[in-house]
Amino acid sequence: MSTTTAELLKGAAELFPDEVVTQTHVRHLALPGGAGNFALITLDNGLDHTKPTTFGPQSLANLNAAIDQVEKEAAEGSIVGIGITGKPFIFAVGADLKGVELLGRHEDALAIGKGGHDVFRRLSHLAVPTFAYYNGAAMGGGVEVGLHCSYRTVSTSIAAFSLPEVFLGLVPGWGGCALLPNLIGADKAVSVIIENSLNQNRQLKGKQVFELGIADAIFEGADFLEQSLLWTSAVLRGELQVQRPEIDRGEAWDAAVARGRFIADSKVHGAAPAAYRALDIIAAAKSGDLSAGFDAEDQALADLIMGGELRSGIYAFNLVQKRAKRPAGAPDKNLARPVTKVGVVGAGLMASQLALLFLRRLEVPVVLTDIDQERIDKGVGYVHTEIEKLRGKGRINQDKANRLKALVTGVLDKADGFADADFIIEAVFEEMSVKQQVFAEVEAVAPAHAILATNTSSLSISEMASKLQHPERVVGFHFFNPVAILPLLEIVRGEKTDDASLATAFGVARKLKKTAVLVKDAPAFVVNRILTRFMGEIQNVIDEGTPVAVAEKGVEPLGLPMSPLVLLELVGPAIGLHVSETLNRAFPDRFTVSPNLAAVVKAGKRGFYVYDSGAPVLDPEVAALLKQGDVVLTEEQVRTRVMDAVAQEIGLMLDEGVVAEAQDIDLCLITGAGWPFHLGGITPYLDREGFSERVNGKKFLAAGVASVPA
Repeated sequence: MSTTTAELLKGAAELFPDEVVTQTHVRHLALPGGAGNFALITLDNGLDHTKPTTFGPQSLANLNAAIDQVEKEAAEGSIVGIGITGKPFIFAVGADLKGVELLGRHEDALAIGKGGHDVFRRLSHLAVPTFAYYNGAAMGGGVEVGLHCSYRTVSTSIAAFSLPEVFLGLVPGWGGCALLPNLIGADKAVSVIIENSLNQNRQLKGKQVFELGIADAIFEGADFLEQSLLWTSAVLRGELQVQRPEIDRGEAWDAAVARGRFIADSKVHGAAPAAYRALDIIAAAKSGDLSAGFDAEDQALADLIMGGELRSGIYAFNLVQKRAKRPAGAPDKNLARPVTKVGVVGAGLMASQLALLFLRRLEVPVVLTDIDQERIDKGVGYVHTEIEKLRGKGRINQDKANRLKALVTGVLDKADGFADADFIIEAVFEEMSVKQQVFAEVEAVAPAHAILATNTSSLSISEMASKLQHPERVVGFHFFNPVAILPLLEIVRGEKTDDASLATAFGVARKLKKTAVLVKDAPAFVVNRILTRFMGEIQNVIDEGTPVAVAEKGVEPLGLPMSPLVLLELVGPAIGLHVSETLNRAFPDRFTVSPNLAAVVKAGKRGFYVYDSGAPVLDPEVAALLKQGDVVLTEEQVRTRVMDAVAQEIGLMLDEGVVAEAQDIDLCLITGAGWPFHLGGITPYLDREGFSERVNGKKFLAAGVASVPA
C-alpha cells in the first residue's frame, strides 16, 4: 500500500474512532495429500453472527498487515498458497457504512476507495495462488475481496450474497465493477450489480453463485472448509484444472450494458446516479484494463459518497434495519398479553390474506366469519390453496401443511368462533356504520381481554370504538396490500386505547415480522394521507388542463417505482376516490375530490390506461370522460406544485403529532409504499431539493442526517 494512501487511510480511521474492528488471524496448516504448507486468513470482528464482519479503515489496515506477513512467507517459499475465509455464518458484508456516514471531504472518501483497492489487489499479485472460501454471508466488499483471489469456493448454505451498492446509492468500488464482468461476462455482471440491486436488493444463494461462475466449486455447509481445503490441495497439486468460459468482448458486452441502462431507466428514471456510474465502469471494463477500472471505481465511489443519494440510501437502510426494530412510542413489551387464537371478521380477499399471515407466523387457531357459508368456504379455501402452494414450492413439508390447514376454520356464528379468541381483526367494508356494528357484535361474544383490531385504511379508530363498553381495547392495525409482501403495519392508538392493548398489538406485529409504526388516530394515518395529497395534486393539474402525460412525467425525476396513475390502478380508483372523500371531509381546504376520478369510477374503469401494446396508453374511453380546464403546466411546474403540497402536508402531520418524527414518515413510505431507498423516503428529498424550506421555513432533518455532514 502506498505511503500516501496509508496516510489517508489512517486519517479516515481517526475520523471513525467507534469502528467495530475486524481482526485478521493468520494460521498455518498442512494441506491434505501432501500439497504443502498453507496460510489461512480468517476475518473476524470477535462478535457472533448477528454482528456481521465489516471493513472500516482500521480493518483494512489489519488485512493489509496480514498480507504483509503471508507475502513474505510466499516469497520465501514457506507456503504454497493463501486462503481467506470468515467467522461462522459470515464471510464479510463490505464497507462499514457507519464510517461512510461520517466522511465530510472528497479526499477522505477517495481514501476509502483507494485503501480497499490497494489492500485487496495485493491478493492477486502474490507469489502463490490465493483462494477465497465464501463460508457465509458475503456482500459488497466481502464479495470483492474474493474476486481479487485466484480461486473461489462457496457454501451451499449461503442465503445472502450480493453486490448491493447500487441499491444504496454507491457502486461496487473495490473491484466489483471491473473484475466481475471480466470473470463471468458483462450480462451476468449486469444482473448481479444492477438488476438484483434495483429489485429491492435481491440476494443470491450459494448454488446461484456457483452457477453464475463467481465461485469455481461449491460444497455443503457442514464440512465446507474441509472440502474446500481438499479441493485446494487438488488444484495446487495439478490434479484439478479450473475451466472458465471465454468472455465475449464483442457485441454481447455492449448489449449487456444497454440492457443495464434499460433496467436503470425503468427503475429510477435517471433520477439516481449510482446505476449509471456503475454501468459506465462496466462498459469501460470491456478492454480488460483493470487498473483503469479501479481508478474509475475510486472516483465514482468518492463522488457518490459526497452526494445526497448515498446519504439518503444509508439513512433509509438504518431506518429499516434499526428504527423499525425499536418503534418510537411503543409501550413496554412486558405489558403484552399472549395471543393463542385469532378471529378474522370477513372472508374476502384481504381478510383471507390476513388469516393466512396470522396462521403462518403465529401458528395458532384462526377462525373466519362472514355473512354466509359460501363466503366463509371461499375464504378458508383460499388459505388452504396458498398453503398447498407453499408445500409445492418446498417451503413447508406435508406435515406442516396438514397442521396449518387444520388450524384454520370458518363459522357463521361469531359466538362460536370468538368466545375464546385473544385477538380479533375486522376486514369488512370501509364504512363507519358497518364497522361499528361489527365491533358491537364482536364485543358481545368476545372475552374481556380480547383485542379488537381494525384494518381500516382511513377511518377514525376513536369513533369506531365510541359506542363500545370497552373502547380501550380497540386498536388500528392497518396492513398494506399485498399483505405478504409489504412490510408496513400502521398501529393506530385511539383516544381510549390502553397500553396493554397497544403492547399486545406491537407484540403480534413482531411475530408477524412486520415493520410496526405507532400512528396517531388522524384521518388516513400516514401513507394514505401523503399519497392522497400527492395523487390529489396530480389529479388537480390534470383537471385544470395539463395533459395526463405531462402530469405523469412531472414527477418522474423522483424515480418512483411506478407512475401516479399506474399506482392508482394498483390501489383501485374506487378506493382512491373513497380515501380522497374521507380526507376532503376532514381537510376540505387541501384535499379535493376530482370530478374526473369520480367519472372514471362511475364508468367502472379499472384505471386510466390500457396495455394493448404492452406499454401503458391512455384509455380512449377514459380520455373521452375527462373534462379539463385550460391551465397547462410544464413538467417542472407540476413537480414543484406536487412536492410543495407534500412538504406542506408532512409539516402539518408532524405538527399534529401523527408520528413521533420525520424518520417515521420515511419509514412508512419506504415499507408501505415502496418509496425508493435512494430518496431516503421523502423528507431527505424535500430537504435536498429546497421544498421543505420554501414551504415550511425549515428542513425536516438536521444537518448530517441523510446528508453530508456540515
